[in-house]
Amino acid sequence: MSAAPRDVIDAPVAVRPGEALDLDALARFLREHSLGDSGEIVVQQFPRGFSNLTYLVRSGSAEYILRRPPFGVGKGVAHDVVREAGVLSALGAVYHKVPRILAVCRDEAVLGAPFYLMERALGIILRDRIPAGVASAPDDMRRLSEAAIDTLAEIHAVDYTAAGLGALGTPVGYVERQVTGWIKRGEAASTGPQPDLLRIAHWLSDSRPADSGAALIHNDFKYDNLVLDPANTASILAVLDWEMATIGDPLMDLGTSLAYWVEGTDPPAMQALGIGVTALPGNLGRRGVLARYEAATGKVVPHPVFYYAFGLFKVAVIAQQIYARFVKGFTKDPRFAHLDRAVAAIGAAAVQAVDQDRLGA
Repeated sequence: MSAAPRDVIDAPVAVRPGEALDLDALARFLREHSLGDSGEIVVQQFPRGFSNLTYLVRSGSAEYILRRPPFGVGKGVAHDVVREAGVLSALGAVYHKVPRILAVCRDEAVLGAPFYLMERALGIILRDRIPAGVASAPDDMRRLSEAAIDTLAEIHAVDYTAAGLGALGTPVGYVERQVTGWIKRGEAASTGPQPDLLRIAHWLSDSRPADSGAALIHNDFKYDNLVLDPANTASILAVLDWEMATIGDPLMDLGTSLAYWVEGTDPPAMQALGIGVTALPGNLGRRGVLARYEAATGKVVPHPVFYYAFGLFKVAVIAQQIYARFVKGFTKDPRFAHLDRAVAAIGAAAVQAVDQDRLGA
């Protein structure tokens, strides 16, 4: 991975209360796997991200990224970090935009849950704003947005069989399983009425297309899962957060990315979600994203509003699941206290897209 100036790198902070790691146990694990330098182990936490927990581990001059499931969650693919490490290890043989896995621990007795360590991909990660000093003129954002969609197309073109990932998922019937599965997850995580989500759930069930094909799909592809070269933000060094990767319909993956792609003309409630870097001048709009993807893959996307609405519904359910954990007291992270508002805003955006049968302005 390319070196990068430290003042624009995604920065960790102090570990949140209740999410500390056992440093003695971690030190023993590092020694057993010949990792780290002599000296004190220092652990910080990356504050963003709503899924698995991500820490920076420093041992002397060595730095590693540690990923583990959140505290208080049950088993499931989204939190199966051992599976994610396996995907990254296999994918690294055929695709260069992934960090290298260094060690995997399946023994929950070590840190209370399975975890893995990987190399740190040093670069810029765009969250809810552009870091000071990072080029953000319209031409810069245009090139970045084009590079992002080209990278998504690259992932969908990966020879997953050559990587040994052919058994990662079951592509036949993928669309049907995704629609029914996310509807069930939404129902299970409900904490109160969400009429827009209920309406979209029925619409997705009634409008479901046939599978369009099979590909390796990331399932959470958005700006804040991309590591950018500080010297050229249109150069993507690495793609992160592969916990939901599988073999499935690539257009469903595109739909998830469209759901995260906020535009400058979107309603204020969507603009307030904190994922709006894509709304800055110069970025492709959602229709531009679709056109770029079609050009990069050579495929025409039929009925794109279905995939966009599905993506919005899925993102809303993910937010609702996290909010339900907060309501039940499984997490006290203050970021989650008002996720119900985000769920409502995303549901309203899905209804608007379906009613207008369009991706955006």
